[in-house]
Amino acid sequence: MRILITGGSGFIGTNLVAYLANDNHEILNIDHSFPRNNNYTSIWSSVDICDHNSLRTSIKRFMPKYIIHLAARTDLDGMSLNDYNSNILGIENLIDICQTCSSIKRIIFASSRLVCKVGYLPSCDTDYCPTTLYGESKVLGETMIRKYAANADWSWCIVRPTSIWGPWFSIPYRTFFDSVISGRYVHPMGIKIPKSFGYVGNTVYQLISILQAPNNIVDRKTFYLADYEPIEVLAMANQIRHQLLLPSIKEVPIALLKALAHFGDLAKYVGIQNPPLTSFRLANLLTPMVHDLDALEEVVGPLPFDTAAGIGHTLDWISNSTES
Repeated sequence: MRILITGGSGFIGTNLVAYLANDNHEILNIDHSFPRNNNYTSIWSSVDICDHNSLRTSIKRFMPKYIIHLAARTDLDGMSLNDYNSNILGIENLIDICQTCSSIKRIIFASSRLVCKVGYLPSCDTDYCPTTLYGESKVLGETMIRKYAANADWSWCIVRPTSIWGPWFSIPYRTFFDSVISGRYVHPMGIKIPKSFGYVGNTVYQLISILQAPNNIVDRKTFYLADYEPIEVLAMANQIRHQLLLPSIKEVPIALLKALAHFGDLAKYVGIQNPPLTSFRLANLLTPMVHDLDALEEVVGPLPFDTAAGIGHTLDWISNSTES
């Protein structure tokens, strides 16, 4: 396959590029950032998706059959929607250019679960409930896709990654792993919190499966990306500890965590970036987040990695990256 990946230098993109390159597909990663994995610099081109001319030149030169659009600003630190212009103008530019590119067969557009607040279960694909500027920018991006690509000659679908973790990750899930490994993570006493999380190796497998699926089961559809079975946060944290032969996670009263979150709020207010715990993060942690993944499972089938294997690969990567 001849595949263009936007944002291939990001977390999911880095894993996707490695998988496709090792499977002998012809790929190009366009990203304004240098690749995280130095092994794949030869298939990277420095392109800002907000620059229409540069994006057009890259697409027309490469003439892809498939595009996986991952490029986006994904943090929650923006002060206005303009700070997330790549999530809006980038979509507009990509659709506009691809309307006149006859080689394209399918585009996968990556959105986010944060088009709805944590714990909100939408009634349909266009039932939105964002609570962050990042989420709002992704709602606008999805709206543009459905409007401007409605009559496109190529097929398309939207994917909403949930909480994805694994090698090459960063904040916030790398922070979770580091906290668990160091013993700083403590869990609210007696509380079970089921979550639709996804190991990135499975996420990559899901993206490739969607790319290769028949039109009638993916075209114009929206899929959440996660492992099919929800994990329970304490159980996952203990799996991490036990693989390292460390004692189980300590459980503490919820009142203590709320106090720590309050101090994190104050730290963020005075300008400290990414304190370990804030009220926002605590609320997200405590809120169950389980998505219906039946449609995804119908397209993809069984996943290649279970949670234990994913944790093992991730701990190996953390160990190697720390040593280097």
